[in-house]
Amino acid sequence: MIRCAILFAALSALGLGACNRNSATGNDREAQMDPAPAPAPRMPAAQALSGIATEAVQAETMSDADTASLGGLQGKCVIRLTAVGFPSFMHDGRGGVIKLNGKLIPLRADRDGMFADGQLRVVVRPVDDKFNADGVREADMIVMLPEAKDEIGYRGYEDCSRRTG
Repeated sequence: MIRCAILFAALSALGLGACNRNSATGNDREAQMDPAPAPAPRMPAAQALSGIATEAVQAETMSDADTASLGGLQGKCVIRLTAVGFPSFMHDGRGGVIKLNGKLIPLRADRDGMFADGQLRVVVRPVDDKFNADGVREADMIVMLPEAKDEIGYRGYEDCSRRTG
């Protein structure tokens, strides 16, 4: 009876060892087991969203490889969906970049807080008027996808602590 219980517990523990297969950005994995991720490809919105149901698309977080391929965070503001999460949108005075459908999509700045590429539009709207001492404020990010009936909105944090001027 005791041997069966020990055998059952050992088999259960072995089975649970295979459960950590989440490869999403930010999921802690052992560095010696997984190679460094490659950055997502960069392409225009029309190409990145071609042939997919835009209603199912959600903003994705950018990996360190993604942000490095975009020149790093220095001089840019980022939108994080959580206070300590990876960026989902980066912008400076000239434009921004969002990650959708596993692709990095550059957007031009239309006006303050508004970015676009073709029919894809992103609006960053501050909730707080001023940044706190750390250069962070609460903000909404609204994504309007081509041919989607509804826009998608996120409340997160705009971090401009690395932006100069």
